[in-house]
Amino acid sequence: MTNNNNEVKIMVPKATLQRYPIYLKALRHLFKQGVTKVMSSELSELVSIEPTTIRRDFSFLGRLGKQGYGYDVESLIEKFSDELGVDFDEKIILIGVGNLGKALLNYNKWNNVVGEIVCAFDIKPQKAKVTSIPVYDIAELNKHIPEGCRIAILCISTNIQETVDLLIENGITGIVDFTSKHFIVPKNIIVKEIDVVSSIQELVFETNAMESKK
Repeated sequence: MTNNNNEVKIMVPKATLQRYPIYLKALRHLFKQGVTKVMSSELSELVSIEPTTIRRDFSFLGRLGKQGYGYDVESLIEKFSDELGVDFDEKIILIGVGNLGKALLNYNKWNNVVGEIVCAFDIKPQKAKVTSIPVYDIAELNKHIPEGCRIAILCISTNIQETVDLLIENGITGIVDFTSKHFIVPKNIIVKEIDVVSSIQELVFETNAMESKK
């Protein structure tokens, strides 16, 4: 990255980059609450990171704050957005509002970081009961999919290939897959598989291997 004058190329340490999303979540939260400026000491209380570390991490983005004034929250958000290349207003849809789908709706750790789930689709939307977002019939996906939506979270167990094809037809280019089932997509579609069972198996293997070395 470069400093404000675009003169010197500065490599941001990996540890610092890993803290940037933590800062961003807090800053986005503050911004939504109407906070316009923040001191490093105030941000420290939110993220449990020492003020000196925060100031050092921020220094890689250039001269952002003023002594006695603090940091401009909106400017910091823009800086972090440029650095990480993340669209923080990403509109995400959820496919399947069963037990897993509802659990994901209650999992809010991506709030203020990568966007939000704005609506969901199910074959029986009337059984979704009370949710924090509207739930539509999957047959009406083309009518209710948000404009510009690119990412879908897949939490279904039937008609998977048919549903994936429908998503792609309606502009989805990225799929978070919780199905653990095989399906086919074109080369331009990105699929991130979330396989809890495989993760547990890997963990058991690594744990056994670790204990055998004792």
